[in-house]
Amino acid sequence: MNLVKQIMENPKDIRLTLIKAEQETNLSIPLAAVGVSAGFPSPADDFIELSLDLNKELIRNPPCTFFARVSGVSMVNDGIDDGDLLIVDKSVTPYNNCLAVCFIDGEFTLKRFRKEDKEGWLIPANESYAPIRVTEDNDFRIWGVVLYVIKKM
Repeated sequence: MNLVKQIMENPKDIRLTLIKAEQETNLSIPLAAVGVSAGFPSPADDFIELSLDLNKELIRNPPCTFFARVSGVSMVNDGIDDGDLLIVDKSVTPYNNCLAVCFIDGEFTLKRFRKEDKEGWLIPANESYAPIRVTEDNDFRIWGVVLYVIKKM
């Protein structure tokens, strides 16, 4: 098992633990052949005919994909809570308003990225945190774009 693990801390709002995505293991999980009803159950729903490999379903580009565990509350109004697991792809081209793991002036943070003219903004999803203005003077890059959020219920 070859895990690449980095811990990046931003004392202002959020801490991410990054773990390299591995696809060397195969775990097929049973998948119901019919949709899951949110109303009355059907007797036909007792049949499970397919299987699903979450690696194949959620990871588009394995060499560039990482899992990140969230620690912090700056993105709660976007539905990202402390303890959630993110799937981050470094090969995805960032786009306006994307949810991204960003590096700014020596620190990592999770925010929505907005581009306006010659500057950008890192937008939190919690009123307790101020947006961060990004200019040409900052050491800034988008490290990866978040593709999925996995929540524990």
